[in-house]
Amino acid sequence: MDSQATLLQILDFARWAPSGDNTQPWRFEITGPASVAIHGFDTREHCVYDLDGHPSQIAIGAMLETAAIAASHHGLRMQATRRSGSPDARPVFDLHFTPDAALAPDPLLHSIKTRSVQRRPLKTQPLTAPQKQSLAAAVGPGYTVTWQESGGQRLRMAKMLFHSAKIRLVTPEAYRVHKDIIQWQSQFSEERVPDQALGTDPMTTRLMRFVMQSWARVEMFNRFFAGTWAPRIQLDFVPGVACAAHFLLMAERPARTLDDYVAAGRAMQRFWLTATHLGLQLQPEVTPLVFTRYARDGIDFSRTPGAHDMARRLEQRFVDLVGEHAVAHAVFMGRVGHGDAPRSRSLRRPLDSLMIQGA
Repeated sequence: MDSQATLLQILDFARWAPSGDNTQPWRFEITGPASVAIHGFDTREHCVYDLDGHPSQIAIGAMLETAAIAASHHGLRMQATRRSGSPDARPVFDLHFTPDAALAPDPLLHSIKTRSVQRRPLKTQPLTAPQKQSLAAAVGPGYTVTWQESGGQRLRMAKMLFHSAKIRLVTPEAYRVHKDIIQWQSQFSEERVPDQALGTDPMTTRLMRFVMQSWARVEMFNRFFAGTWAPRIQLDFVPGVACAAHFLLMAERPARTLDDYVAAGRAMQRFWLTATHLGLQLQPEVTPLVFTRYARDGIDFSRTPGAHDMARRLEQRFVDLVGEHAVAHAVFMGRVGHGDAPRSRSLRRPLDSLMIQGA
Protein backbone atom coordinates (compact mmCIF):
# COMPACT_ATOMS: atom_id res chain seq x y z
CA MET A 1 0.00 0.00 0.00
CA ASP A 2 1.41 3.41 -0.89
CA SER A 3 1.91 6.06 1.76
CA GLN A 4 -0.70 8.49 0.41
CA ALA A 5 -3.38 5.82 0.43
CA THR A 6 -2.51 5.03 4.05
CA LEU A 7 -2.76 8.69 5.06
CA LEU A 8 -6.11 9.01 3.30
CA GLN A 9 -7.43 5.98 5.16
CA ILE A 10 -6.36 7.53 8.47
CA LEU A 11 -8.02 10.85 7.58
CA ASP A 12 -11.16 9.04 6.47
CA PHE A 13 -11.55 7.90 10.08
CA ALA A 14 -10.38 11.21 11.57
CA ARG A 15 -13.22 13.12 9.88
CA TRP A 16 -15.75 11.18 12.01
CA ALA A 17 -14.72 12.98 15.20
CA PRO A 18 -17.53 14.88 16.95
CA SER A 19 -17.88 18.65 16.66
CA GLY A 20 -20.42 21.16 17.88
CA ASP A 21 -23.44 21.27 15.56
CA ASN A 22 -21.47 19.11 13.09
CA THR A 23 -19.31 22.08 12.03
CA GLN A 24 -16.26 19.86 11.32
CA PRO A 25 -13.72 22.66 12.03
CA TRP A 26 -10.79 21.14 10.18
CA ARG A 27 -9.34 20.73 6.74
CA PHE A 28 -6.63 18.25 5.78
CA GLU A 29 -3.48 18.71 3.71
CA ILE A 30 -1.05 15.90 2.90
CA THR A 31 2.39 17.53 3.16
CA GLY A 32 4.68 14.54 2.70
CA PRO A 33 4.85 10.76 2.51
CA ALA A 34 4.34 10.50 6.29
CA SER A 35 2.97 13.90 7.26
CA VAL A 36 -0.31 15.80 7.27
CA ALA A 37 -1.21 19.39 8.15
CA ILE A 38 -4.49 19.93 9.98
CA HIS A 39 -5.90 23.40 9.29
CA GLY A 40 -8.25 24.09 12.17
CA PHE A 41 -10.68 26.94 12.65
CA ASP A 42 -13.34 27.98 15.12
CA THR A 43 -16.77 29.51 14.74
CA ARG A 44 -16.47 32.44 17.15
CA GLU A 45 -17.56 34.97 14.51
CA HIS A 46 -21.05 33.51 14.15
CA CYS A 47 -21.73 30.96 16.91
CA VAL A 48 -22.79 32.11 20.38
CA TYR A 49 -21.64 28.80 21.86
CA ASP A 50 -18.08 29.25 20.57
CA LEU A 51 -17.22 32.90 21.29
CA ASP A 52 -13.88 31.97 22.88
CA GLY A 53 -13.18 29.12 20.44
CA HIS A 54 -12.92 26.49 23.16
CA PRO A 55 -15.65 24.10 21.92
CA SER A 56 -14.03 24.05 18.48
CA GLN A 57 -10.64 23.44 20.08
CA ILE A 58 -12.06 20.45 21.97
CA ALA A 59 -13.42 19.14 18.64
CA ILE A 60 -9.99 19.51 17.02
CA GLY A 61 -8.48 17.54 19.89
CA ALA A 62 -11.06 14.80 19.37
CA MET A 63 -10.14 14.67 15.70
CA LEU A 64 -6.40 14.37 16.52
CA GLU A 65 -7.07 11.49 18.90
CA THR A 66 -9.21 9.79 16.27
CA ALA A 67 -6.38 10.08 13.75
CA ALA A 68 -3.94 8.56 16.26
CA ILE A 69 -6.29 5.63 16.88
CA ALA A 70 -6.67 5.02 13.14
CA ALA A 71 -2.90 5.26 12.59
CA SER A 72 -2.28 2.52 15.15
CA HIS A 73 -4.01 0.03 12.84
CA HIS A 74 -1.33 0.73 10.24
CA GLY A 75 1.46 0.23 12.78
CA LEU A 76 2.07 3.99 12.85
CA ARG A 77 2.56 6.22 15.87
CA MET A 78 1.30 9.79 15.42
CA GLN A 79 2.97 12.90 16.78
CA ALA A 80 0.99 16.16 16.63
CA THR A 81 2.72 19.54 16.90
CA ARG A 82 0.98 22.90 16.78
CA ARG A 83 2.65 25.06 14.16
CA SER A 84 4.38 28.09 15.65
CA GLY A 85 2.73 31.36 14.74
CA SER A 86 -0.63 29.93 13.75
CA PRO A 87 -3.39 31.97 15.43
CA ASP A 88 -5.72 30.48 18.02
CA ALA A 89 -8.71 31.07 15.76
CA ARG A 90 -7.04 29.15 12.90
CA PRO A 91 -4.48 26.78 14.42
CA VAL A 92 -2.42 24.49 12.23
CA PHE A 93 -1.20 21.13 13.53
CA ASP A 94 1.52 19.13 11.81
CA LEU A 95 1.08 15.38 12.12
CA HIS A 96 4.00 13.02 11.62
CA PHE A 97 3.58 9.25 11.41
CA THR A 98 6.41 6.85 12.22
CA PRO A 99 6.41 3.02 12.09
CA ASP A 100 6.32 1.32 15.50
CA ALA A 101 6.32 -2.47 15.48
CA ALA A 102 5.48 -2.54 19.20
CA LEU A 103 2.32 -0.44 18.79
CA ALA A 104 -0.85 -2.47 19.27
CA PRO A 105 -3.93 -1.63 17.16
CA ASP A 106 -6.29 0.44 19.28
CA PRO A 107 -9.61 -1.44 19.72
CA LEU A 108 -11.51 1.87 19.81
CA LEU A 109 -11.14 2.09 16.01
CA HIS A 110 -14.28 0.00 15.59
CA SER A 111 -16.36 2.55 17.53
CA ILE A 112 -15.29 5.63 15.55
CA LYS A 113 -17.98 5.51 12.87
CA THR A 114 -20.75 4.15 15.10
CA ARG A 115 -20.25 6.72 17.90
CA SER A 116 -23.17 9.14 17.82
CA VAL A 117 -25.35 11.45 19.91
CA GLN A 118 -28.50 10.00 21.48
CA ARG A 119 -30.78 12.88 22.55
CA ARG A 120 -33.75 10.72 23.47
CA PRO A 121 -34.44 9.20 26.92
CA LEU A 122 -32.22 6.34 28.01
CA LYS A 123 -32.71 3.58 30.56
CA THR A 124 -32.08 4.44 34.20
CA GLN A 125 -30.28 1.11 34.70
CA PRO A 126 -27.12 2.01 36.65
CA LEU A 127 -23.69 1.65 35.14
CA THR A 128 -21.71 -1.27 36.49
CA ALA A 129 -18.51 -0.78 38.43
CA PRO A 130 -16.40 -2.25 35.58
CA GLN A 131 -18.08 0.12 33.09
CA LYS A 132 -17.31 3.14 35.25
CA GLN A 133 -13.75 1.94 35.78
CA SER A 134 -13.23 1.57 32.02
CA LEU A 135 -14.61 5.04 31.37
CA ALA A 136 -12.49 6.61 34.10
CA ALA A 137 -9.36 4.88 32.79
CA ALA A 138 -10.07 5.96 29.22
CA VAL A 139 -9.43 9.66 29.85
CA GLY A 140 -5.79 9.10 30.80
CA PRO A 141 -3.51 10.98 33.20
CA GLY A 142 -4.39 14.55 34.05
CA TYR A 143 -8.16 13.98 33.98
CA THR A 144 -10.79 12.56 36.30
CA VAL A 145 -14.47 11.70 35.91
CA THR A 146 -17.15 12.48 38.49
CA TRP A 147 -20.69 11.14 38.41
CA GLN A 148 -24.17 12.39 39.21
CA GLU A 149 -26.08 9.12 39.19
CA SER A 150 -28.61 8.79 42.02
CA GLY A 151 -32.24 9.57 41.29
CA GLY A 152 -32.01 12.80 43.25
CA GLN A 153 -28.81 13.88 41.54
CA ARG A 154 -30.25 13.20 38.09
CA LEU A 155 -33.39 15.16 38.97
CA ARG A 156 -31.36 18.15 40.17
CA MET A 157 -29.18 17.97 37.06
CA ALA A 158 -32.30 17.86 34.87
CA LYS A 159 -33.61 20.99 36.57
CA MET A 160 -30.30 22.77 36.00
CA LEU A 161 -30.35 21.76 32.31
CA PHE A 162 -33.94 23.01 32.08
CA HIS A 163 -32.82 26.45 33.28
CA SER A 164 -29.77 26.43 31.01
CA ALA A 165 -31.96 25.66 28.00
CA LYS A 166 -34.01 28.81 28.52
CA ILE A 167 -30.96 30.95 27.72
CA ARG A 168 -30.50 29.32 24.34
CA LEU A 169 -34.23 29.62 23.54
CA VAL A 170 -34.73 33.32 24.38
CA THR A 171 -31.62 34.84 22.79
CA PRO A 172 -31.55 35.81 19.10
CA GLU A 173 -27.84 34.91 18.92
CA ALA A 174 -28.67 31.28 19.71
CA TYR A 175 -31.71 31.34 17.41
CA ARG A 176 -29.49 32.22 14.44
CA VAL A 177 -27.24 29.26 15.20
CA HIS A 178 -30.15 26.83 15.51
CA LYS A 179 -31.78 28.14 12.34
CA ASP A 180 -28.59 27.53 10.39
CA ILE A 181 -27.65 24.12 11.72
CA ILE A 182 -30.96 22.21 11.63
CA GLN A 183 -31.71 20.33 8.43
CA TRP A 184 -35.48 19.93 8.36
CA GLN A 185 -37.33 16.80 7.25
CA SER A 186 -34.13 14.79 7.31
CA GLN A 187 -32.92 11.59 8.90
CA PHE A 188 -29.25 12.21 8.11
CA SER A 189 -27.11 15.22 7.31
CA GLU A 190 -23.49 15.52 6.17
CA GLU A 191 -23.06 19.15 7.27
CA ARG A 192 -25.78 19.92 9.82
CA VAL A 193 -28.05 18.26 12.39
CA PRO A 194 -31.15 16.47 11.00
CA ASP A 195 -34.39 17.43 12.70
CA GLN A 196 -35.23 13.77 13.34
CA ALA A 197 -32.17 13.57 15.61
CA LEU A 198 -33.21 16.49 17.82
CA GLY A 199 -35.13 14.37 20.32
CA THR A 200 -38.53 16.08 20.02
CA ASP A 201 -41.77 14.31 19.11
CA PRO A 202 -43.14 14.82 15.57
CA MET A 203 -45.71 17.42 16.63
CA THR A 204 -43.17 19.53 18.53
CA THR A 205 -40.72 19.22 15.64
CA ARG A 206 -43.31 20.51 13.17
CA LEU A 207 -44.16 23.38 15.51
CA MET A 208 -40.47 24.23 15.89
CA ARG A 209 -40.06 24.31 12.14
CA PHE A 210 -42.94 26.76 11.82
CA VAL A 211 -41.88 28.97 14.70
CA MET A 212 -38.21 29.12 13.71
CA GLN A 213 -38.95 30.68 10.34
CA SER A 214 -38.41 34.08 11.98
CA TRP A 215 -37.20 35.55 15.25
CA ALA A 216 -40.45 37.52 15.50
CA ARG A 217 -42.39 34.24 15.64
CA VAL A 218 -40.04 32.89 18.27
CA GLU A 219 -40.55 35.98 20.44
CA MET A 220 -44.32 35.79 20.03
CA PHE A 221 -44.50 32.11 21.01
CA ASN A 222 -42.11 32.62 23.92
CA ARG A 223 -44.15 35.56 25.22
CA PHE A 224 -47.73 34.39 24.72
CA PHE A 225 -47.65 30.60 24.32
CA ALA A 226 -44.93 29.45 26.76
CA GLY A 227 -42.89 28.55 23.69
CA THR A 228 -39.79 27.42 25.58
CA TRP A 229 -41.56 24.85 27.74
CA ALA A 230 -42.12 21.99 25.29
CA PRO A 231 -38.57 21.88 23.91
CA ARG A 232 -37.02 22.33 27.36
CA ILE A 233 -39.09 19.50 28.80
CA GLN A 234 -38.48 17.15 25.86
CA LEU A 235 -34.85 18.03 25.11
CA ASP A 236 -33.49 18.73 28.58
CA PHE A 237 -35.62 17.79 31.56
CA VAL A 238 -36.92 14.35 30.56
CA PRO A 239 -33.60 13.09 29.12
CA GLY A 240 -31.84 14.59 32.14
CA VAL A 241 -33.79 12.26 34.42
CA ALA A 242 -33.93 9.33 31.98
CA CYS A 243 -30.32 8.16 31.91
CA ALA A 244 -27.93 6.10 33.99
CA ALA A 245 -25.79 9.06 35.04
CA HIS A 246 -24.46 12.47 34.23
CA PHE A 247 -20.69 12.82 34.15
CA LEU A 248 -18.17 15.62 34.35
CA LEU A 249 -14.76 15.26 32.74
CA MET A 250 -12.38 17.40 34.80
CA ALA A 251 -8.80 18.49 34.18
CA GLU A 252 -6.25 18.58 37.00
CA ARG A 253 -5.89 22.30 36.42
CA PRO A 254 -8.49 24.59 34.84
CA ALA A 255 -8.20 24.73 31.05
CA ARG A 256 -7.08 28.14 29.83
CA THR A 257 -5.12 27.82 26.61
CA LEU A 258 -5.81 26.40 23.16
CA ASP A 259 -3.46 23.51 23.94
CA ASP A 260 -5.36 22.79 27.18
CA TYR A 261 -8.64 22.46 25.30
CA VAL A 262 -7.13 20.40 22.49
CA ALA A 263 -5.72 17.98 25.07
CA ALA A 264 -9.14 17.87 26.76
CA GLY A 265 -10.71 17.01 23.43
CA ARG A 266 -8.41 14.02 23.06
CA ALA A 267 -9.41 12.76 26.50
CA MET A 268 -13.08 13.41 25.75
CA GLN A 269 -12.95 11.39 22.54
CA ARG A 270 -11.43 8.38 24.29
CA PHE A 271 -14.18 8.57 26.92
CA TRP A 272 -16.93 8.76 24.29
CA LEU A 273 -15.48 5.99 22.12
CA THR A 274 -15.09 3.80 25.20
CA ALA A 275 -18.75 4.37 26.06
CA THR A 276 -19.67 3.30 22.52
CA HIS A 277 -17.36 0.28 22.81
CA LEU A 278 -19.21 -0.69 26.01
CA GLY A 279 -22.58 -0.52 24.24
CA LEU A 280 -23.65 2.73 25.94
CA GLN A 281 -25.29 5.81 24.45
CA LEU A 282 -24.14 9.35 25.22
CA GLN A 283 -25.33 12.93 24.83
CA PRO A 284 -23.06 15.93 25.45
CA GLU A 285 -24.38 18.66 27.76
CA VAL A 286 -22.32 21.59 26.61
CA THR A 287 -24.42 24.71 27.15
CA PRO A 288 -24.14 24.80 30.97
CA LEU A 289 -20.36 24.79 30.67
CA VAL A 290 -20.44 27.48 27.98
CA PHE A 291 -22.82 29.87 29.69
CA THR A 292 -21.27 29.50 33.15
CA ARG A 293 -17.84 30.18 31.63
CA TYR A 294 -19.23 33.30 29.96
CA ALA A 295 -20.66 34.43 33.30
CA ARG A 296 -17.40 33.70 35.12
CA ASP A 297 -15.20 35.42 32.52
CA GLY A 298 -17.54 38.35 31.85
CA ILE A 299 -18.01 37.50 28.16
CA ASP A 300 -20.75 39.57 26.50
CA PHE A 301 -22.74 36.92 24.65
CA SER A 302 -26.20 38.41 24.07
CA ARG A 303 -28.05 41.68 23.62
CA THR A 304 -31.13 40.19 25.31
CA PRO A 305 -31.99 41.99 28.56
CA GLY A 306 -31.50 39.63 31.47
CA ALA A 307 -29.45 37.03 29.58
CA HIS A 308 -26.31 37.73 31.60
CA ASP A 309 -28.27 37.54 34.84
CA MET A 310 -29.65 34.17 33.75
CA ALA A 311 -26.11 32.97 33.08
CA ARG A 312 -24.95 34.09 36.51
CA ARG A 313 -27.87 32.32 38.18
CA LEU A 314 -27.10 29.22 36.13
CA GLU A 315 -23.50 29.33 37.34
CA GLN A 316 -24.70 29.42 40.95
CA ARG A 317 -27.08 26.49 40.37
CA PHE A 318 -24.24 24.56 38.80
CA VAL A 319 -21.91 25.30 41.72
CA ASP A 320 -24.60 24.33 44.22
CA LEU A 321 -25.06 21.03 42.39
CA VAL A 322 -21.49 19.82 41.80
CA GLY A 323 -19.25 22.20 43.73
CA GLU A 324 -17.07 25.15 42.79
CA HIS A 325 -14.00 22.99 42.10
CA ALA A 326 -15.86 20.80 39.61
CA VAL A 327 -17.32 23.78 37.75
CA ALA A 328 -13.90 25.43 37.48
CA HIS A 329 -12.13 22.26 36.31
CA ALA A 330 -14.81 20.71 34.06
CA VAL A 331 -13.93 20.61 30.35
CA PHE A 332 -16.80 18.40 29.16
CA MET A 333 -20.00 16.92 30.52
CA GLY A 334 -22.87 14.79 29.38
CA ARG A 335 -25.27 12.00 30.18
CA VAL A 336 -24.80 8.32 29.48
CA GLY A 337 -26.78 5.12 29.72
CA HIS A 338 -28.14 2.02 28.08
CA GLY A 339 -30.51 2.46 25.16
CA ASP A 340 -31.10 2.01 21.47
CA ALA A 341 -28.77 3.65 18.99
CA PRO A 342 -30.33 6.72 17.33
CA ARG A 343 -32.14 6.11 14.05
CA SER A 344 -31.22 9.59 12.86
CA ARG A 345 -27.81 11.23 13.11
CA SER A 346 -25.32 13.65 11.66
CA LEU A 347 -22.92 12.18 9.13
CA ARG A 348 -19.76 13.86 7.79
CA ARG A 349 -18.61 15.69 4.70
CA PRO A 350 -16.92 13.45 2.12
CA LEU A 351 -13.17 13.31 2.63
CA ASP A 352 -12.52 14.90 -0.78
CA SER A 353 -14.38 18.04 0.29
CA LEU A 354 -12.16 18.35 3.39
CA MET A 355 -8.85 18.10 1.54
CA ILE A 356 -6.59 21.05 0.74
CA GLN A 357 -4.23 20.55 -2.16
CA GLY A 358 -0.64 21.37 -1.28
CA ALA A 359 1.16 24.19 -3.00
